Amino acid sequence: MMLIDLFMIIIGIFILVLGVLIGVAFLVLLERKVLGYIQIRKGPNKVGFLGFLQPFSDAIKLFTKEIIYPNFSNYYCYYFSPVISFILSLIIWMLIPYYFNMISFNLGLLFFLCCTSMGVYSIMIAGWSSNSNYALLGGLRAVAQTISYEVSMALILMSSIIMVMDFNLLMFYFYQKFIWMLFFMIPLCLMWISSMLAETNRTPFDFAEGESELVSGFNVEYSGGGFALIFLAEYSSILFMSLLFIIIYMGGYNMSFIFYLKLMMISFLFIWVRGTLPRYRYDKLMYLAWKIYLPVSLNFLLFFLGFKFFF
Repeated sequence: MMLIDLFMIIIGIFILVLGVLIGVAFLVLLERKVLGYIQIRKGPNKVGFLGFLQPFSDAIKLFTKEIIYPNFSNYYCYYFSPVISFILSLIIWMLIPYYFNMISFNLGLLFFLCCTSMGVYSIMIAGWSSNSNYALLGGLRAVAQTISYEVSMALILMSSIIMVMDFNLLMFYFYQKFIWMLFFMIPLCLMWISSMLAETNRTPFDFAEGESELVSGFNVEYSGGGFALIFLAEYSSILFMSLLFIIIYMGGYNMSFIFYLKLMMISFLFIWVRGTLPRYRYDKLMYLAWKIYLPVSLNFLLFFLGFKFFF
């Protein structure tokens, strides 16, 4: 019986990873198409019907390319940091409350905070082990940025946790049957959206990858498979953060058409922001995180604590 259970869990994890990878492939295609139309051009439309096979041809191209190692790089750290980054971005997906043969997390949100704060190590080590000044600067900026907004991000999350009084993501569905948390947490919700953008290193907070001043940032020395894994990790995080946003603020997790529509809408928001906003100034992100988000999230936390205490 135990063997059958284990086998079912492995099958479940395999289906999950496959689903995430296919989702990431088509998210990349969607992004390239949308950015194309924002910039008044077509985007990929040659490979397959309307460019549908483009992500797969890109994946084959990247993984069959020769991987170049810088002579003075720290080989093992350089080689394994994209792998660790990718594995971490996939491990976080175990949180989602599936309806069949998967692990159920009672402390899911705690696990999420641990995994996201681990993600910064892979960027830092990737930047440092490349032994390139540009990559090192990109890594350093990523670390400073992560520390800046992750404190306020945890506090924003705490307000929702206090309302639900549970770390399990399933509970958010039961508490949002009648009204979404979005409606009575609008400022926190908007802060969470910009924290999501910073968490996934997306425009306007993509300081770890500043093309204008750092060539390409922490991943400048990576090519082929290493670059593809960093890329996959980033887009898988985008999908996951969109999913988490819906679970916490927009009615919780249920496998309906509306749920997937909401997921598409939030993922589209990431792309829309990238096509619209210029890169933020680096010191302004620090100011935003420490001087604005931190006090506001702390005040909201105290407010919701008082709310729970009196009612």
